[in-house]
Amino acid sequence: MISFNNVTKTYGGQILYENASFILRPGDKAGLVGANGAGKTTVFKVLAKEEGFDAGSITVPDKIRLAYFSQNIGEMKGRTVIEEVMSGSAKVSTLALEIKRIENILDNSVETPLSDDEMEKVLIELGDFQTEFEQLGGYDLDVRAKEIITGLGVMPYDHDRDVGLFSGGWRMRIALAKILIQNPDVILLDEPTNYLDLESIVWLEEWLKNFKGAILLTSHDRDFLNGIANRIIEVGNKTITTYTGNFDFYEKEREIRRVQHVAQFERQQDMLAKEEEFIARFAARASHAAQVQSRVKKIDKIERVEMPIEEDVMDFSFPVPPRGSNDVVIMKNLAKNWVRDDNSIHKVFSDLSAVVHRLDKIAVVGVNGAGKSTLLKVICGLTESSGGEVNLGPSIQAGYFSQFSLDLLNPENTILEEITGRIKNGTPGFIRNLLAAFLFRGDDVDKKIKILSGGEKSRVVLATLLSNNHNLLILDEPTNHLDLKSRDVLLEQLKKYEGTVMFVSHDRHFLHALSNRVFEVDKANIRVFESNYHYYLEKKHDEANV
Repeated sequence: MISFNNVTKTYGGQILYENASFILRPGDKAGLVGANGAGKTTVFKVLAKEEGFDAGSITVPDKIRLAYFSQNIGEMKGRTVIEEVMSGSAKVSTLALEIKRIENILDNSVETPLSDDEMEKVLIELGDFQTEFEQLGGYDLDVRAKEIITGLGVMPYDHDRDVGLFSGGWRMRIALAKILIQNPDVILLDEPTNYLDLESIVWLEEWLKNFKGAILLTSHDRDFLNGIANRIIEVGNKTITTYTGNFDFYEKEREIRRVQHVAQFERQQDMLAKEEEFIARFAARASHAAQVQSRVKKIDKIERVEMPIEEDVMDFSFPVPPRGSNDVVIMKNLAKNWVRDDNSIHKVFSDLSAVVHRLDKIAVVGVNGAGKSTLLKVICGLTESSGGEVNLGPSIQAGYFSQFSLDLLNPENTILEEITGRIKNGTPGFIRNLLAAFLFRGDDVDKKIKILSGGEKSRVVLATLLSNNHNLLILDEPTNHLDLKSRDVLLEQLKKYEGTVMFVSHDRHFLHALSNRVFEVDKANIRVFESNYHYYLEKKHDEANV
């Protein structure tokens, strides 16, 4: 279907990949992976013809309908949500006008008769337009638009609101819906799960599983990739490599290939060392001149095996925190209400009584808007409760990471200035070592906050948390913007962390691997499940089938 043939692409003088090839076949569900900066987004842009390439060829059949979702969604305003989503299928709108035009010709043929040849031509044209219109789902476009945008979390009561009134994260969902409604042959998806809550991710995963066309997607969500991908296409080390299987298979197979590659490199180095030793020993002897020249030519012709380059990953561990009380957070009849613009009361949650114990790793879950983030803010004292009380135990020092913490960084500060200002009594050496652990080395520390990516800003905030020796971490979407490697490092260190964690996350792998208790915010109440996320899902499944 689509083939990438010996493509070379440079960006800013740097080779992203050279003589790289892969094929996307009909029905393929392929995950595109690689380190940040390896060139994944560039692959999408080249396929979508938004950028060119330096050598090779790319084959996309003319009849293939290709849709591309990127993080750059452009301006949206002046249309309702449903109108904006439906506008994604511009071809349907064009076909509808053509069908209407021909129907008018047929209606007028009573007064202005057509010749047999003209009538046959008009009917064939109408049939072609109607067939394509049906293939594109034109007859149920409105229904599908509502189904898709609701599945992505925009509820029916917001469908007639102007898209310009929504935040950037919600507009991303609308932009994604505009792509899905096109019903193309191939969908290119660059980080479609960014800004989606867990329920929307699950819905999108199921939709993509049932999609009949081909998919090429990149995501930092391991479970999402495992649930969809049957092939993994890796961009790295200036090449592109294909693996048949899901993401878990790719990781295992990649390690096997890496070990084999290292062994091959070492064998070649041993062989070259022996040849070079022989050449050096006998180069001055006329009796060995022929042998020396033969071996020189031999090693000149050998294609050198390069040592595989390992990508940098965060390398940190939380310090052992001071020992606090066994009862870390005590909540008694805790309630929180918001006052709406019309002075009516919105009950977020009520009558919560629970105790967070030392070393708990508590997942706070619930549908979008249920009040998960609000609960964490109440516990941190960032917003007042409306009733009841919440207290931290003696000697408990709480550290808070919010999905909005990134906005609290001073954009004009350098990374070094930002961290220095947040760490009391930190020596220059300690601060630089800390930043190096979070991949800010050398001149990187002089970058201004305003030019950093979301992932880099997240690492700055995490570095601050690490340095202040908290024994309670309250984390609201800590994996947002982090790549898969960084997520894995953070997860492993939180599992080893000798303190207490309460966290909100839409990463199911993270939820499964870290939690030992679950607090569910649901319908203004909070339920406590005394086991991990897997147990919680089983209980919810059992309740749904009663």
